[in-house]
Amino acid sequence: MRLRNIPGAKDAIAQSPFVIQDPQAHKGEWKKVFSADQPLHIEVGMGKGRFLMDMARLHPDINYVGIEMYDSVLLRALQKMEELAEEGQGLSNLLFMRVDARLLPEIFSQGEVDRIYLNFSDPWPKARHAKRRLTSREFLERYDQILQKDGRVEFKTDNRELFEFSLEEVQETKWRLLAHTFDLHHNEEMLQGNVMTEYEEKFSSMGNPICKMVIDREE
Repeated sequence: MRLRNIPGAKDAIAQSPFVIQDPQAHKGEWKKVFSADQPLHIEVGMGKGRFLMDMARLHPDINYVGIEMYDSVLLRALQKMEELAEEGQGLSNLLFMRVDARLLPEIFSQGEVDRIYLNFSDPWPKARHAKRRLTSREFLERYDQILQKDGRVEFKTDNRELFEFSLEEVQETKWRLLAHTFDLHHNEEMLQGNVMTEYEEKFSSMGNPICKMVIDREE
């Protein structure tokens, strides 16, 4: 369930130093956006941002961009970033943008992104909405346009039907399945270094198996 509209959210986003206001203007120039020239990882549909904040804290040698299209959800991430900054724990390697993920090829040039994270994406259960799923072949084509040659996509979900759909989409494209599991928290190898999202923590505590796949493009 999405958060309800919060009055003033748009203005807060427009004024936040943590939000890239005109992302298309940086296409081909993303190395200049952050203070350090480092690999760039993005999360598409970042929600309230906890996953990326934890990742940015654990990996200061990587730059992160969180992408979210809902104002009220993004606002929660900004509020948390403000709290961290006030506590002297600011994250200089993390920024956000409010855009529709369909615009990714207009924002990043080929090879500008090293890794893409998809965490507990909207399943869009109706068949006519399949193209909106972030693991559809349409979105895989968009990722292909921005990832480095050896770039990877990592996808986690508790939705078994969405995961099976995603595996089928990979098989029908030039992408290659590097690793996958239908029960991440009982897969010792794939669980190494795992950073949980809010949804992952909630669903796994309820006993729901977490599925994960890692893909790249065939050579």
